[in-house]
Amino acid sequence: MESKIGRRGFLKGSLSFGAFMVSLPLMNFLPNKDIVSISESNLFSLSKKDMEKILSIALSRGGEFAEIYFEYTVSNSISLDEEKISYAVRGVDCGVGIRVINGERTGYAFTDEITFNSLKECAETASLIASGIKGKPKGLRTFQPPSYYLVKVPPQNVPAKEKTSLLYRINEVARKFDKRITQVSASFSDISKSIIIANSEGLYVEDKQTLTRLSGSVNAIEGERRSNGYDSKSGSFGFEHFGEKVAEEIARNASEMALRLIPAEDAPAGEFPVVIEKGYGGIFFHEAIGHSLEGDGIRKKTSVFWDKLGKQIASPIVNLCDDGSYKGGWGTVNVDDEGTPGQKTILIEKGICSNFLQDRLNAKLMKMKPTGNGRRQSFRFYPIPRMTNTYLLPGDSDPEEIIRSVEKGVYIAKIGGGNVQPTTGRFVFTVTEGYMIENGKITVPLKGIMLMGSGQEVLMNITMVGNDLLVIGGGTCGKDGQSKPVGFGNPTFKVSKITVGGRKI
Repeated sequence: MESKIGRRGFLKGSLSFGAFMVSLPLMNFLPNKDIVSISESNLFSLSKKDMEKILSIALSRGGEFAEIYFEYTVSNSISLDEEKISYAVRGVDCGVGIRVINGERTGYAFTDEITFNSLKECAETASLIASGIKGKPKGLRTFQPPSYYLVKVPPQNVPAKEKTSLLYRINEVARKFDKRITQVSASFSDISKSIIIANSEGLYVEDKQTLTRLSGSVNAIEGERRSNGYDSKSGSFGFEHFGEKVAEEIARNASEMALRLIPAEDAPAGEFPVVIEKGYGGIFFHEAIGHSLEGDGIRKKTSVFWDKLGKQIASPIVNLCDDGSYKGGWGTVNVDDEGTPGQKTILIEKGICSNFLQDRLNAKLMKMKPTGNGRRQSFRFYPIPRMTNTYLLPGDSDPEEIIRSVEKGVYIAKIGGGNVQPTTGRFVFTVTEGYMIENGKITVPLKGIMLMGSGQEVLMNITMVGNDLLVIGGGTCGKDGQSKPVGFGNPTFKVSKITVGGRKI
């Protein structure tokens, strides 16, 4: 069925087009390659000459730039709960989006039928945004980007039985770890996305993107006390990066976390020096800083950093980057969803705001270069500036030295969710694992920790940065109704003071 989209409809994605989900008995899963051989071939069925014709139609009313985005995605997810497989699903999604840019305006249309006629209709719809002299696209030239994905064995081709064996291993190891472990859940998910991007400037590029995640979560009970622990491994990895040893490590790490937190006391409230452990602290930089450095908010002056380029916004020991070329990262891209190569962009250098995250549109309007951060959830959406892997670069301090420097403070091992107001930089974060620091040593575990404050103040109050960088991922970031996988990370670092919200006064 061809999707017909009116003039207003092309600016609004609809989840009713181009997707189906199939739930099957677990062991009846067919190899994904059987689906790919039938459906993915349609993605490549149009010739470059046909694409050039579609681009000409898209520019026929005078647009400045036109683009075709083809997508074919296979996703698999298997979950274990209560010692049995509770959920197994495969999804296939495919379609094409066509974008026309005219000044600050964007026309966008999409279809789930990959034929010349359906693309022609989309191109005509998207072209309605423009009026002027008819443009002419350049001939398409193939671009071959470098690869930053670590994939030898595509997980979509691995039998479900091999994936479920990892979940059962997590369950077995966690339950044997300690009698206080009462509940275990585990999941394995993988996404394989093939894309083609062709635009009026002559770019033609293909990419195959793979994301894989294995996770485990446990609950522990001792008397009336309850706690939770979790761990995961995720990235642009092939199945060769997962095995029994990885499953066992996830089970042990989740179990140890849960047991550590059983005796947790109420967190104190007040202003304290805080040490944030490597890895999960990257969530802070993503939420409180990264979003405020995205080009659309900067251009519209809705970000607290809109006028800070070239100015000091952090302590001189702070160096922050967004890195789409980080090998194996959860947010890594060979090319972004506009065809710009993935790259490492230094956002803050020695405390100075040195760059912003740009897609094609905002970079052009701001007379800057795209940074490989034009990203979209699917073919139903046009790209906007989004982070890839955002992390604090390592410093010179030893992590143990950082802890010893605090007489009384709070140690944050894992930050959970949070919310940030980009226009002011104010944030609130929940902490899922934290401890007191007393006389330079980590002591009692804490519960009910909240971190509150201003991103700008925290940047200025970072006084020590460790040499133990860890970049992780596994979650998704939401913005303007679109979700996208992102990575984050940090070495251990110290903030001289943050407001901690807790129950103990």
